[in-house]
Amino acid sequence: MIRLLSVLAVLFGLFVVAPAQAAQADANTIYLDTAYGRAVIKLRPDLAPHHVEQIKTLVKRGFYNGIVFHRVIDGFMAQTGDPTGTGTGGSDLPDLKAEFTNKAKFVRGVVGMARSSDPDSANSQFFIMYAPQSSLDGQYTIVGEVTSGMEAIDKLKKGDEADNGMVTNPDKIIKMQLAPGAK
Repeated sequence: MIRLLSVLAVLFGLFVVAPAQAAQADANTIYLDTAYGRAVIKLRPDLAPHHVEQIKTLVKRGFYNGIVFHRVIDGFMAQTGDPTGTGTGGSDLPDLKAEFTNKAKFVRGVVGMARSSDPDSANSQFFIMYAPQSSLDGQYTIVGEVTSGMEAIDKLKKGDEADNGMVTNPDKIIKMQLAPGAK
C-alpha cells in the first residue's frame, strides 16, 4: 500500500510539474507571422535576460505588429524592429547594455539584436540569420532562435546589395505575439 501511494505521489508530482515546465517554455516562445507563414522563435533569457525581457515587453504592447523588414540581405540576414523603416529608429524604452556571449554562435535561424557602432545601443531592432556568420560571434547579442517556420523568413523580399540590403516596398510583420494566449 505504501509503495502504491509512493507511485501515485510521484505520478501526481509529474502531472503537476509538467504543465508548469511547459508554461515556462511557452513564456519564452514568440510567434512571428508574415504573409508567408509563421516563424516560431524560442527566446534565450539564459544568454540575454535584459534583451529578452525588453522584446517580450514590446511584443506585449503590439510594438512589432506592422513593422517592416527594412534590411534583408540574401545569404546573410533579415532585419526588422524599426518603426520608421529606415534602420535608425527604435522604441521609447531605453537602449540596452550588450549581453555578448561565447556560448552561442551566429548560425542559420539565430536571432540577434541590431545596434549602432556603440555595443550598448540595442533597443528594438533584431535580425534573423540566413547563414552562419562567425564575424558576429561575441559582437552582437543573441536573443533567440527560429525553431520552426524558417521557410517564411527565407521568402521575405530581399534588398538591394548596392544599398546595404535596404528593401523597396518591404514585407512586414503582420503580428508578433507571445505563445501563451496567442491566436
